[in-house]
Amino acid sequence: MTGGACRIVVLPGDGTGPEVLREATKILGALAENDGAPWRLEEYPGGAQYYQRTGRQWEPEAEAATRTADAILLGAVGWPGVSLPNGDIAGAALVLGLRQNLDLFANVRPCRLYPGVVHRISDGYRSVWAPETVDMMIVRENTEDLYTPTHGRLSRGGATEVAIDTRVITRKGSERVIRYAYELARKRARGAPGDGVRRITCVDKSNVLEGCRFFREVFDEVGAEYPEIVRDYAYVDAFTQWLVRNPEHFNVVVSTNMMGDIITDLASVLQGGMGFAAGGNIGTEHAMFEPVHGSAPKYAGKNQVNPIAALSATGMMLHWLAERRGDGAMERQAVRLDTAIAEVLRKGAVRSYDQGGTATTTAVGDAVAESIRARPT
Repeated sequence: MTGGACRIVVLPGDGTGPEVLREATKILGALAENDGAPWRLEEYPGGAQYYQRTGRQWEPEAEAATRTADAILLGAVGWPGVSLPNGDIAGAALVLGLRQNLDLFANVRPCRLYPGVVHRISDGYRSVWAPETVDMMIVRENTEDLYTPTHGRLSRGGATEVAIDTRVITRKGSERVIRYAYELARKRARGAPGDGVRRITCVDKSNVLEGCRFFREVFDEVGAEYPEIVRDYAYVDAFTQWLVRNPEHFNVVVSTNMMGDIITDLASVLQGGMGFAAGGNIGTEHAMFEPVHGSAPKYAGKNQVNPIAALSATGMMLHWLAERRGDGAMERQAVRLDTAIAEVLRKGAVRSYDQGGTATTTAVGDAVAESIRARPT
């Protein structure tokens, strides 16, 4: 797909979301200074704080815009004490709703430790890993499992007696996310950091759960079409220790929705914490990109949070758009952004609070923007 400026819908959301997306749009502006802007930004309010003010999670025109956008950039949603009448978090329409309504079936989380960044395991283990030993992609199914609306409560006499959440694992949901992960493994020519093997690890609980047995069966069926990719297996409980003990073993990891949700946040400590954790929600026709640290209410309005996750999510978006559109110029812009982020982190002169520094959100964004301007091509 080529031609014309693409439409990017920006949803700043709640708390620190607007602060980090302000830096993301600043970065897009810096990239456009030399290369032009093959995109048009459309910003819409929404989220829990918007719901608190208006009684609506967002406006109909915002929802309509997401259905026709080329890509979506989300800040964060959620605010303490603000929920929908059914108990869901206010603002869920901007996250869970879009995942379902746009069929964003693959949640893609890069986990890379950049030179100059200290991982978050503990002070006593800071020297265990060189940056080059942590470089994996975790792919999580994004539309089913325990997050489907097949749940409820039995209440009698005003008291809840039973609460039920039903796990749903389908062939369609499993096959397409597993195939996405295999294709990603095929593209990652370097393989796992420890041995260079193009390996894909299926994380499940197939020794106990029937849905996981089915997920693993589909994993093997699809894997037969990719003989050059080495198949690897891990039960989720064992995987949590292997992940932090031997991260260099992992290249691409694929899992079900709930288990993937948990292990991706654990993996973030290997890359320096949630301030570095970016994510993409990918479908066949649509995609949404976000920093995954949430709205962080206690830091909201302080210009203090680390914007690198939001900037990395912006880079993921540009890579995805460039591939989808066959746009070499946009791909070069994405690489320029990746390079600028890596340079600022390697130099370490501008560090946010989560890395022991005092740099503001604005200062980190400015440093990345200046690095982009210093290398105009």
